[in-house]
Amino acid sequence: MRVTLGDVCEKGASNIKQSDIANMTGEYPIYGAAGYIGNVDFYHQEKPYVAIVKDGAGIGRTTLHPAKSSVIGTMQYLLPKDNVLPEYLCYVVRHMHLEKYFTGATIPHIYFRDYKNEQFNLDSLDKQAEIVEILGKAESIILKRRKELAELDNLIKARFVELFGDPVANPHGFDKVALSELADIKIGPFGSLLHKEDYIEGGHALLNPSHIIDGKVAPDYKLTVSAQKYGELSAYHLKAGDVVMGRRGEMGRCAVVPCDGYLCGTGSLMIRTKGEVTADYIQKIISFPSFKKTIEDMAVGQTMPNLNVPIVSNFQIIKPPIEVQKSYYTFVEQVDKSKVVESIHRMNVLFNITLNGGNRYDIRANEF
Repeated sequence: MRVTLGDVCEKGASNIKQSDIANMTGEYPIYGAAGYIGNVDFYHQEKPYVAIVKDGAGIGRTTLHPAKSSVIGTMQYLLPKDNVLPEYLCYVVRHMHLEKYFTGATIPHIYFRDYKNEQFNLDSLDKQAEIVEILGKAESIILKRRKELAELDNLIKARFVELFGDPVANPHGFDKVALSELADIKIGPFGSLLHKEDYIEGGHALLNPSHIIDGKVAPDYKLTVSAQKYGELSAYHLKAGDVVMGRRGEMGRCAVVPCDGYLCGTGSLMIRTKGEVTADYIQKIISFPSFKKTIEDMAVGQTMPNLNVPIVSNFQIIKPPIEVQKSYYTFVEQVDKSKVVESIHRMNVLFNITLNGGNRYDIRANEF
């Protein structure tokens, strides 16, 4: 049965400031946009509920919270009615990507009145419980595989440091060159080229800083542009092997683009290697903690510091001999992560199919 979000939950508001509870203690948990804050001596909600970040960074982030707890004022309560399980509601709302309803330039907001008419399939309570169980198992497997992938990434990072050292301190004394000698650099489209009415669901995804997570591309396919608009912005097409880098917010956040079809976002830059070093090498240099610190010091602008093409072009990049680079990539090839990545992909596909009312699967961890 198709229903709207407003059919299955009611909104609730909080006026609690984090400063109001700074010195409180108690037995009841309270949460904020980043998660658990602490315990206090009161609670706002008697039953389990869903909360969504409604103001500032992280808008649309959705979490499930226990009975006898509260959230601070940057979050919105979504209180389940009798026809929906809290866990099921949480999965559904996460899948809606409500950040697309943002308004406000300086401090973005989302409002219940704007997203309450989002539609989804509402199963019976028994079916909801079955789906929640399946998705819980899928999430557990995804988390385990991501942990495994993180451990392999750490192994590769250790080898990177062993061969190349800190790219700022440059302990091996490698030559340094401007990034513009190694790559072509272009800023994303100005905001005037993209308007709210240009965004659709299921088109070509934009890659803004929020879509770069842990050095990987994490596109939002509910915040995309049509093929026509994508064609109009051909100068900003990202290609497989490009590096996309955030130029504001957490500056220096970057990832290698895995395939064609993405559009550089307004808050990003595209970096296209000229071939003397790999895109992966550029990404790892820029992402290195000491290098990111130098990037923050280079930013311009008082209200919202950002990077521009001249600044990024002048990034000083160590350029090791080709033999050292080849030694590193031979090691990377030996650390085969493809099976782990494929497992995560399969679990994500299963997750989306199940939530959208597709076939139910029996998940056995040892099959993935």
